Amino acid sequence: MKKFFILIAVAALVMSGNIALAQNDDAKEEGYVFTVKKELPITSVKDQNRAGTCWCYSGLGFIEAELLRMGKGEYDLSEMYIVANTYNDRAMAAVRTHGDVSFSQGGSFYDVLYGMKAFGLVPESEMRPGAAYGDTLSDHGELSALTDAMVKAIATGDHKKLQTDADGKPLWIKAVAAVHETYLGKNPESFSYNGVTYTPKSFYESLGLNPDDYVSITSYTHHPFYEKFVLEIQDNWRWSQVYNVPLDEMMAIFDNAINNGYTVAWGSDVSESGFRNNIKNGFCVLPDLAGDTKAVGSDMAHWTGLSTAERAKESTSKPTPQRWVTQEERQSAYDNWETTDDHGMLIYGIATDQMGNEYYMVKNSWGKYGKYDGMFYASKAFVRYKTMNIVVHKDAIPKDIKKKLGIK
Repeated sequence: MKKFFILIAVAALVMSGNIALAQNDDAKEEGYVFTVKKELPITSVKDQNRAGTCWCYSGLGFIEAELLRMGKGEYDLSEMYIVANTYNDRAMAAVRTHGDVSFSQGGSFYDVLYGMKAFGLVPESEMRPGAAYGDTLSDHGELSALTDAMVKAIATGDHKKLQTDADGKPLWIKAVAAVHETYLGKNPESFSYNGVTYTPKSFYESLGLNPDDYVSITSYTHHPFYEKFVLEIQDNWRWSQVYNVPLDEMMAIFDNAINNGYTVAWGSDVSESGFRNNIKNGFCVLPDLAGDTKAVGSDMAHWTGLSTAERAKESTSKPTPQRWVTQEERQSAYDNWETTDDHGMLIYGIATDQMGNEYYMVKNSWGKYGKYDGMFYASKAFVRYKTMNIVVHKDAIPKDIKKKLGIK
């Protein structure tokens, strides 16, 4: 009898241990679990490090993904080549407008499209970041300290006439360009790649890219839909134009692009707490902190019963209902500076969490940062609210929307 009770006690302990283990396993499973629905090929994650050059890393990442889609193979293109030439052009724009165009490290996706057509492209091996100062990554702090002061002194100085060389070229731009060359490297005039000698222009031409095939899209109500306008952000200093579509149609372009094999260059605000608080853990979300969204089943009573602070806290640890903003809310956030032009990234896939919320898969340019080594999942709700603009191949746009825009 005693032995029988001992066996029962042991069995009870084992069962309680198993229950505890099961509870621990459940705890381990608690969190965000993503299921990939569509994933497109992309090149490796890069690291912009201490430089405000996300526009170039994401822009060239987009071009590299396009080359993969086109069957051209895998390329690693030099960001610093485009950056150096773009910095020089932006300095000239700042002086020509007497400082009304800002001079900074920032830029736009258009700077990459314009740059490859105007300057050409070179492989990463020909102009690497940090090489001039014995590093493998960029640090543009000292560079900007010099060039910012130089450009400001000319752009806002009391000059009756700017000095030029014998050919009539302003001396100041030669000085600024020399600083860029010192820190970023010398533009190669020719180079050998896979046994073939190229210039930057001929290398670009060999890739079969057409910058005119790529269009910028946004969704704001302060300009008419289905027309183009100059997006009013400081880093759009080349005044490139963007097509304007209703919000639901912009989101349809995202999905149509990914589902048909086209990646998306994504410019977004990243100042939201849903980004800042979660990006290290591999996701960004836009939780419904007001509790207006109706959750499913028993989750509804739980979610609506929480305070705003409790909803915010819960959204950092597991999937929650998302806030699906209206066109008017999106516009208001842009107009009152809640949505700003912060960061350029690359979208290359679609996924869902265990609650059924949909996400886009994002390639970042912060090296192997975060849970997923440089990529993360951005909820569609977040993307819908915080997208500043995107660039896609024109054939990635649904035919009905493309027709409304007059794109052939």
